Amino acid sequence: MTVPRATGISTNEASVQRIRAWTGLYVVIGGDVVIAVAAIFAVYKIGSDATSSGAIVSVLTSAFTAVSTMTTAYFGIRAATNTAQTSLSSRADESARG
Repeated sequence: MTVPRATGISTNEASVQRIRAWTGLYVVIGGDVVIAVAAIFAVYKIGSDATSSGAIVSVLTSAFTAVSTMTTAYFGIRAATNTAQTSLSSRADESARG
């Protein structure tokens, strides 16, 4: 199966979109790393005795939820944006043909 190419996008616009996509990905990865480091630091500070196991589980669950939500949101937004761009370029091509 071939993916339709957006022919209505200029080289400059495609370059800008590529930069936006990579920048967004870097921001998400950076945020995920910061959340993971903060969770590891919190677990280290809480300690490992039997009375703190509930707090450790809470910290790790919150960190996992934050990382999952941010990453899923990024990929969801990228998918919606790509779909919208393909749809709009297809309509522009159809209207240009007649």
